Amino acid sequence: MKKLTIPDIIKRKGGEKLTVLTAYDASFARLLDAAGIDILLVGDSLGNVLLGYESTVPVTMEEMLHHARAVRRGSSAFVVADMPFLSYQISVEDAVRNAGRFYKEAGSDAVKLEGGAEVCDAVRAIVRAGMAVMGHIGLTPQTAANLGGYKVQGKDADSARRLLADAKALAEAGVFALVMECIPDKLAEVITASIAVPTIGIGAGPACDGQVLVTHDLLGMFDKFVPRFVKGYASLAPQIKDAVSAFRDEVRSGSYPDAEHSFAMQLDVDKLFGEKG
Repeated sequence: MKKLTIPDIIKRKGGEKLTVLTAYDASFARLLDAAGIDILLVGDSLGNVLLGYESTVPVTMEEMLHHARAVRRGSSAFVVADMPFLSYQISVEDAVRNAGRFYKEAGSDAVKLEGGAEVCDAVRAIVRAGMAVMGHIGLTPQTAANLGGYKVQGKDADSARRLLADAKALAEAGVFALVMECIPDKLAEVITASIAVPTIGIGAGPACDGQVLVTHDLLGMFDKFVPRFVKGYASLAPQIKDAVSAFRDEVRSGSYPDAEHSFAMQLDVDKLFGEKG
């Protein structure tokens, strides 16, 4: 599949829906690429899914770069990398420097920042430096504690107006696409119609210009917690557990490996090493 460019992605506004899935390593990136997924997101959700953290907050730049490099090696698709907590909030200079690391060290095609009007200076500076930025509003996991936890955002008039204002500010600041997480479907529809760049929904209803999910959620591999908005297209966790249990049992019983899964020796071992005993 031909790799998308920024103009390609923007042209999909109001047209064919964009598909976005998370990828954290080369093997999954290769599979998602082969399946024709438009954009691979190296999400800081890897903190929960792969690294065992309770939230995305502990994820570091070095961890994100490590996984972004792996995804780039496994895929020729358009790759967006999440900028982790405190990699862009302290100063505009930090934001540009750290965004540049994803480009220079990992070969990413864009970075993603969480937040609204408060991150627009960083967005503008990164874009001025020649890099592409995807925005992210609504439920922003890095600052979920300030939002009252992992809850739907924009349910009252004030917060709905604030999210619309944030979306417009980010579009004006230069984002090429905007993730909207856990907001009411009607609000997502209004925001989608109000900005010129594509919206990517995750728990934001069907009116968005595209949809993103955590791949491990979609495949039923992360069973610790499954958000309400996730549709499971497979249930691999039980299958993986069954397969591993079968391997354990066969090794313990001695039925694996059998002759079919062993290499026969063509030489006469007794003649080669002498008679036993």
